[in-house]
Amino acid sequence: MDKKKAGVSLVCHGHSRPVVDLSYSPVTPDGFFLISASKDSTPMLRNGESGDWIGTFQGHKGAVWSCCLDTHALCAASASADFTAKLWDALTGDELHSFEHKHIVRACAFSEDTHLLLTGGYEKVLRVFDLNRTDAPPREVDNSPGSVRTVAWLHSDQTILSSCTDVGGVRLWDMRSDKIVRTLETKSPVTSAEVSHDGCYITTADGCTVKFWDSNHFGLVKSYDMPCTVESASLEPKLGNKFIAGGEDMWIRIFDFHSGEEIGCNKGHHGPVHCVRFSPGGESYASGSEDGTIRIWQTSPLSQNETLSPSDNGTSLANGPIEDRKGVSDEVIQKIEGFDLSEEGKTEENES
Repeated sequence: MDKKKAGVSLVCHGHSRPVVDLSYSPVTPDGFFLISASKDSTPMLRNGESGDWIGTFQGHKGAVWSCCLDTHALCAASASADFTAKLWDALTGDELHSFEHKHIVRACAFSEDTHLLLTGGYEKVLRVFDLNRTDAPPREVDNSPGSVRTVAWLHSDQTILSSCTDVGGVRLWDMRSDKIVRTLETKSPVTSAEVSHDGCYITTADGCTVKFWDSNHFGLVKSYDMPCTVESASLEPKLGNKFIAGGEDMWIRIFDFHSGEEIGCNKGHHGPVHCVRFSPGGESYASGSEDGTIRIWQTSPLSQNETLSPSDNGTSLANGPIEDRKGVSDEVIQKIEGFDLSEEGKTEENES
């Protein structure tokens, strides 16, 4: 393989156990934000551009498997092994509601209009909670063929997609009938399913394959074999001309969408990569790993001396106020005691 230049990354410390899910907010008047889920039971919120730690959500008593932010980045949600999904105020860090389940919750997603929260997990049941009536019983769809691994909304919240931990394929559910209207067939269980920024594509990762599906007609558009087992993939949101994938070999690889050619690869993690996501503008992407770190990579790599590494001291605000978001990228370093911009946070440049 030709020698490729490896990028440098912002290294975000704070989690004490593997990072298993990442989710960006859309761009808001105050910028965009990144939330992370970890087996250490504490979701964390960061500035999506700089990686600066904003706050930690305290309250779960088990591993957190999934997390998300609503359209306006005002609320956060998390799904946990403690049999709950929690709704949080993303400005203060306060827990707004805890939705009880009967088993481990593996996935959660806000609807586009932010009024609904979708969850799924080991019960093989999809639940839709009305966030305007949090005490009301959820709407349930209980004929999933296996334990739910991923969930997402599409078609202006008229369709739900889900994948299973132990069964291949992605199932598409019509919200009007609560029935499966189509299954996107895969050989292996789908570990990552992402709806593209424009709603045109569904990106899936299963085994050693990344696939792209037409989200309107559900046909297979592209299918590419990967050099290793990949756990997550993400399509660049603005131009749609490249995608990233990460998995068991600890590398984050960049591919051309049209040809499938590998056009870059970045190494820095010291354990398998569990999740990768592009930022909403496509100028950077984030990866979360078994090593407990998050790395934010520039889509067009910066030089080593242009890149800083934010890190925090691993402590949380314990439900105290999350920093005011206006100017957070400039002020958070001064406001959070113990925040450290040190050489330790920098990554070395690696070659393939």
